[in-house]
Amino acid sequence: MSQVATPRPVAGLRRRELLTAALGAPWVAAHANAPDRIRGGGQLEEPLADSVRSALSAAVAEAAPPRVEFDDIERRLAYLRWLGDTSARLARRKPDLNARVDFLDTVWYESRRAGLETALVLGLIQVESGFRKYAISPVGARGYMQVMPFWARLIGDGDVGRLFHLQTNLRFGCVILRHYLDRERGDLFLALGRYNGSRGRAEYPNAVFAARRQWMHGALA
Repeated sequence: MSQVATPRPVAGLRRRELLTAALGAPWVAAHANAPDRIRGGGQLEEPLADSVRSALSAAVAEAAPPRVEFDDIERRLAYLRWLGDTSARLARRKPDLNARVDFLDTVWYESRRAGLETALVLGLIQVESGFRKYAISPVGARGYMQVMPFWARLIGDGDVGRLFHLQTNLRFGCVILRHYLDRERGDLFLALGRYNGSRGRAEYPNAVFAARRQWMHGALA
């Protein structure tokens, strides 16, 4: 899968300011008391061609542990700088250092594996679950990336409980978003809407874009 170029960082804006700029004051005011509201779980179960199902099944089943390895020392150092910066900014939401580093290692690995921008995946997780591992939406979507249970049946082994496993959840979420991005021919706005089950509406994609900008400081190319 091709890598997604990292956009320029937007510094100096806090979450509320970003949301206000992206969505407007009325939307922000309506959500001000619920910044971590679970907005995921709207994905619609759609028929998949056999070839697509087979490709997605292979993508989630491939045995590949999230090992961050570099041949180039400069890229290794750049990754460590990103990890330190992002870990510090995530500390309030994930106080345990080991759990936080494990989470970020896996997000970096799985996003790159799927050809997605890491800041985008972090932004999506922020909007979907507020970085809560065991989050469940009103319609049953699970985990960090709010994966709908039907995906476990369609492209996994059918074990819905595994969607709470860190790497399994992130792998499913990244593979599904990549699938939607391919279906929408690279249109990220429409792909995010499809991920949320609100294709064509602006609220969800704009919320993810706003959250993404918070994680772009120090992002790796």
